Amino acid sequence: MSNAYFKVPQAINEKVLSYAPGSPERAELKAALKEIKSKELEIPMTIGGEKVKTGTKRSIHPPHELKHTLGHFYKGGAEEVKMAIDAALKAKPAWENTPWQDRAAIFLKAADLLAGPYRQKMNAACMLVQSKNAFQSEIDAVAELCDFWRFNVQYMAEIYQEQPLNISGSGIWNRMEYRPLEGFIFALTPFNFTSIAGNLPSAPALMGNVVIWKAAESQLYVSNLIMEILEKAGLPDGVINLMFVDGPVAGDVIFSHTHYAGLHFTGSTGVFQNLWQIMGKNLSKYRSYPRVVGETGGKDFIIAHPSAAVQEVVTALTRGAFEYQGQKCSAVSRAYLPKSLWPDIKSGLLKDLKSIKMGNPEDFSNFMNAVIDERAFDKISGYIAEAKNDKEAEILFGGEYDKSEGYFIQPTVIVAKDPKYRTMCEEIFGPVLTLYIYEDAKYEETLELLDNTSPYGLTGAIFAKDRSAVIQAVERLRHSAGNFYINDKPTGAVVGQQPFGGARGSGTNDKAGSILNLYRWVSARAIKENFVPPTDYRYPFMAEE
Repeated sequence: MSNAYFKVPQAINEKVLSYAPGSPERAELKAALKEIKSKELEIPMTIGGEKVKTGTKRSIHPPHELKHTLGHFYKGGAEEVKMAIDAALKAKPAWENTPWQDRAAIFLKAADLLAGPYRQKMNAACMLVQSKNAFQSEIDAVAELCDFWRFNVQYMAEIYQEQPLNISGSGIWNRMEYRPLEGFIFALTPFNFTSIAGNLPSAPALMGNVVIWKAAESQLYVSNLIMEILEKAGLPDGVINLMFVDGPVAGDVIFSHTHYAGLHFTGSTGVFQNLWQIMGKNLSKYRSYPRVVGETGGKDFIIAHPSAAVQEVVTALTRGAFEYQGQKCSAVSRAYLPKSLWPDIKSGLLKDLKSIKMGNPEDFSNFMNAVIDERAFDKISGYIAEAKNDKEAEILFGGEYDKSEGYFIQPTVIVAKDPKYRTMCEEIFGPVLTLYIYEDAKYEETLELLDNTSPYGLTGAIFAKDRSAVIQAVERLRHSAGNFYINDKPTGAVVGQQPFGGARGSGTNDKAGSILNLYRWVSARAIKENFVPPTDYRYPFMAEE
C-alpha cells in the first residue's frame, strides 16, 4: 500500500468557538438544546446496519435534571453480541480490501459533517447527556473528535508511505503491506469524553478493521449520534456495530471467540486488569495474539516549586481540578504546595472557588454541572464524608452534595496532614482536590514522595520560574506522567500536539492522537519480489580454482 499517487488534506486542529453572548453559535446551540429536550428519542442498537430493538427498554435522563426524560434505549444481551460479531466478520473482507483513500474519505467527511451541520446537535446532546458546559462540550464532542478523524487519516497515509529500502537496478522490489488484524476489534468506551467514544471504534476501522463497539450506558445517546454521522458519511454496514449490553455479557462472548483480535479500551484500571487476565486465560483459543490498547486511571498532580507564580498555580488548580466536575482521567486530584506560597495560594484558591457557579449546563454562567450518575455521586460523596470525620484531613472548601434534583457535588478541597492520606493516593474521579503542604527545603524529597505515592502515571505538572527546579522535576518524574506539563495545568491535551496516554497503572501508553496508536491496528507483511530469479543453486565461492 502506497501514498504515491494520493495526498490527503493537511490536518489542522478544529477551531474552538467561543459561545460568547451575542455570538451566532450561542444562539444556534440554545436552539439545539431546546429541540433535543422537546422530544423523546428511541435508540436501538446498530448491528450490521440494522436498527435492533429488544424487549428491554431503559430511560435516559440528564444527570443534572433527573425529572426530565430525553429518550429510551434498547438493551441487548448475548444474542445481540453474537449477531454483532457475525455482522462484523461478514463485512470484513470487503472493508479490508477497500482502497485506503476511500476509507479515508469516509472519516474526513464525518469530520466535516460534525464541524458543520451536526455541530450544535452534538454539543447540545453532550451537554444534556454528559452534563458538560458549552465550552467543555465544544472542545470534546466537536473539536477533538474532528481532530481525531482528520489527523488519523494523515497518520494512516504516513504509515502506508513508510516503505523498506529499494536499490535501483538490483532486480529486487521490497514493499511493506500494512494489513488490518485478522479478526474483529472490541472497542469499550467511557462516559466522559465523546471524542474518545468516537475514536476508539473508528481508529481501528480506518485501518481496515471491523469493530464491536460497547458504549457506556450513561453516554450512549451521544454514541448513537456518532454512529448516525458515520453512516451519513458512508461507513458500510457491519464495519462498526454499536451495542448496548452489560460488560460481563459482552465479555463472555467476545473474549472466548476465535476471531477476537484486539481491545481498544478506556475505563478503570481494575476493569482493564480483569479483562487482560481473562484474555490471558483464553489465549490458546485465539487465531492470533490480540492487541491490547488501554487508557485507564490516573491520580494526576501539580507540584509547585517555591519560585512558582502564585496566580498561575491557583488558576491551574481551579481549572485542572474542577472543569467537568473533575471527571477527566487527566484532572488534577492532588497537589504539593510549598509552605512559603501556601497563604497566597490559599487566598487565591478560595476566591476562585467562592465565585464558581454550579447547576444546569443550559445556564451558560455555570462553570460546573452534575456528576454523571448516582453510582459516581455515592462514591465521591463517600470520600468527602470520610474526610469530614478524619483528623488527618481538613475540608478547606466545599464538602456539600445533593442528589434530590441532579447529582451535584460542590467543588471540594481537602488539606491532608499525611502525604499518603487516602485521597492523595486513590482515584476519585470527581470534584475533589487534595493538597499537601511541604517545607520549602524539602522540594527534592517531595518529588520522590510524589513519584512513589500513586500507582498511576498519566498526567502531571510542575510550576516553577527556577529552571533548575524544572529540570529536576522533569528528570525525577520521568515515569510519573505520560503527559507532563511545565507551567500549565495537566488537562486539555490536543490531538497532534500532545499525544495522550500514560503508563504504570494508567494504561499501555499507546498515545491516542498520534501515529503510534494506529500502528497498533495493523499487522505488517514484508513482500520481496525478485525480477530476475537465480537459475543455478551454485554460489561463486564454490567454483574450482
